[in-house]
Amino acid sequence: MEKAILNRLTALGHPKRMALFRLLMRRYPQAVPAGELAQALELKASTLSVYLSALAGVGLIEQRRHATSLHYQVRLEAAREIIDYLFLDCCRGRPQLCPSLGGDMMNEARKQNVIFICTGNSARSILAEVILRDAAPERFNTFSAGTRPAGLPHPLALEVLAEKGHDISGLRSKSLDEFQGADGVAMDFIFTVCDSAANEECPLWPGQPISGHWGIPDPAAVTGTQAERKRAFIDAYQQMQARIKAFLAFDAPEDDKAALQRHIDEIGALAPNQ
Repeated sequence: MEKAILNRLTALGHPKRMALFRLLMRRYPQAVPAGELAQALELKASTLSVYLSALAGVGLIEQRRHATSLHYQVRLEAAREIIDYLFLDCCRGRPQLCPSLGGDMMNEARKQNVIFICTGNSARSILAEVILRDAAPERFNTFSAGTRPAGLPHPLALEVLAEKGHDISGLRSKSLDEFQGADGVAMDFIFTVCDSAANEECPLWPGQPISGHWGIPDPAAVTGTQAERKRAFIDAYQQMQARIKAFLAFDAPEDDKAALQRHIDEIGALAPNQ
């Protein structure tokens, strides 16, 4: 086992292979097409193939075929073995020596901070922010941001939210930069709600926030009549609402972060109509 762990650490020692692994971790439990990986990381297909083979060779990722294309997914048990090995070796299994690995985030008697991230912060992340804000105001401080903010929330997103009875005053499109840096909000949960944001290499967040990818189709990309476009926003609202309801229904012990992470990953794997 030790040799396998060291081989995995060596494979991750290359910055591009680490970037590839981190992208697949952000997209877990989804299996991502090779073409999308190459585009997100700006790699030639031949170069990507070499990196994928290196990670697969040490058991960190696995390959799946979907029709005529190849998709790749992290082998989560392999990643956990690395953490377990380092924890037992470095901390000798004693959480007091490595407090960040044995943190008590879930036991803190305070409202937790949640942020939903998308590219433009004009539709899906705005919908998610408002739905969770109004569903559990006593439990969460809720935010949203964009990696490349559009400037204003989409008018149809605001229209649907207002029709659903939400207060839309003060909503705006925000940059991710507002929430990072020395004065940034310490997040407990980070959710990406579009594939583009999940694929981007964002700065590391302080602490150990739990993350999930809850990608849904972009309603702003839908064309057609006004009624068809609005229907897309209603669908996006309902899909996000279903995910947030599932998130709030988590009933395992609150200090079981592993169970919570599995629950969040399962929510991300829900079909769009669930």
